[in-house]
This record gives sequence, structure tokens and C-alpha cells, in this order.
Amino acid sequence: MTEPSFPPLMSGLAVAGPVDPFDKARAMAALGCDAGLIVHNVTANRLMAALVMAPEVPLKEAMVMLPACGVGFQNALGALAPPEVAVHLEWAGGLRINGASCGRLRAAAGGSDPEAEPDWLVIGLELRLMQITERPGDRLDQTSLYDEGCAEVDATQLLEAWARHTLVWINRWEDDGNRPLHAEWSGLAWAVGEQVTQGALTGTYMGVDERFGMLLRADDTTHLIPLTTLLETQA
Repeated sequence: MTEPSFPPLMSGLAVAGPVDPFDKARAMAALGCDAGLIVHNVTANRLMAALVMAPEVPLKEAMVMLPACGVGFQNALGALAPPEVAVHLEWAGGLRINGASCGRLRAAAGGSDPEAEPDWLVIGLELRLMQITERPGDRLDQTSLYDEGCAEVDATQLLEAWARHTLVWINRWEDDGNRPLHAEWSGLAWAVGEQVTQGALTGTYMGVDERFGMLLRADDTTHLIPLTTLLETQA
């Protein structure tokens, strides 16, 4: 595999074998590594990467980087895949390709207070490139990139494109606020208007508020679930 090339202000660190880039990035962020580091592990059947950020806003605002990375992924795959390939984004970070689950985004931060600036924020990307343990079609709710007609998409190029497009959206958010990102993400949102379960609540997914908090209608009450509830804690 050729080493990926990232935009200025971003750098790469390749890991291999069982090393999870998300865990590695969290550990390096806690030690004070530079923002913009992308830890990545690309194998024959999966692409995993994690982007380290250093937010200068409270955590409740910084969590907008999760949907920004999702839109960046959709833009990146949209530029490389056949035009009929559809990408949708689940509120909790799941990635859907042609309606089936194909991967996810994850988030962790150096702090849990929504009102405080976190020391760091890490967004992880996981994508199945190829299903090697099951025959395609065995599980209709699960798929892989190559099963969806994207066998010609090079994983390294996709990683590079994700970094570029995500950076575009980060810069646009810094310049213009949430509105453009909110509009773009809302057009890609999966299962709006449908019955979903998030945490202990089950109800109708009504969309998101201006900070991308989930609006879930259950028992005649519309609940607001903030993005910070998606943060993963250190195992």
C-alpha cells in the first residue's frame, strides 16, 4: 500500500496488525500530539482511521466535528464511487451505503463537561471494504464497500479524500457556523421520520436541532439527545 498524502496541517501515522487507530489516536492525543494527526490502518478488508483535533470551543459545540467528518466521508466517496452509490449518515455515527450498514464514525474527547473546552477530540472512521466471513447477501442489513459496486475505489485514495473533504467542512464551519453543515448533513440523514432506539429511548426520529442534537418523539414528549452522549470513554 502506498503511503497516503494529506493536506497541509494534517499528518499521517500508519499502524498495522491489531492496532486500532482510534485507541492509538486517543493515547497520543492524551500525551499532547499535534492536532491534524491521522492515525490509519488499511488492510485488504477494512479501512480504519482516526483524526486528532484540538477544539477551541466548548465540547457541546466541538461535537459538530462528528457530523462534519460524516459529510466529509460522503463527499469523498461520492467523488470516487459510481454515481448510483448512495451514502447516508446515521445520527449516532453509522455509515450506510445503498441502505445497508457499512461502517461507523466514533468520537472521544479529553473531557466530558459539555460547557468546557476539551483538551482534545478524536473522530474515528471504520469502513468495511470486503466481507470475508459471510457471503454477500447473507445479511441484508450489512454490506461492504466492494459489495456495493465500489471495487475500483482505492482505499488509500478514499482515506486521502476523506481528509481533504473533512478539512473543507471544518474550515467552512469555522467561517460560516453550523448552518451550511446542518443543511448538507440533513440531506444525508438516515431514518428521519422513522421509529428508532437511542439509548433507553424509543420513538420517532424527528431530525436534529441547530447543534445536531437528536429530536426523538416518544410518549408525547420530544426529547433532545445531545451529541455529547455519543462520546466513548476510555476502556
